Amino acid sequence: MTRIYHLCPRADWDAALALCRYEGSDAARADGFLHFSTAAQVRESARRHLAGIADLVMLTVAADGLPLKWEPAQSRGEDFPHLYGALPLAAVLRVDDVPLVDGGHVFPDWLETPDSGA
Repeated sequence: MTRIYHLCPRADWDAALALCRYEGSDAARADGFLHFSTAAQVRESARRHLAGIADLVMLTVAADGLPLKWEPAQSRGEDFPHLYGALPLAAVLRVDDVPLVDGGHVFPDWLETPDSGA
């Protein structure tokens, strides 16, 4: 099973639970798609786009079966998975807190790192 990751404020996730679907933030809706990252990309995505934002959660999502488009990010020189439409809650495998500590986000220990060989 392929896993991808999405970071969002806890309030956005709570709203998704109430709606029974995740439509993303106002910015994501303006972009027209939900931004996802691979395990190797998610830390840098947080650093670049969510620096200083507390109360984040990381959604671990089963990518298999989702109509993803892998598209290039010019600023990073690599492709990222995008979902044009709402994320079905059934595709979310787990939700983890990503606290802000000393100005940086702390990810769960189980998340593989680019140099872990995992």
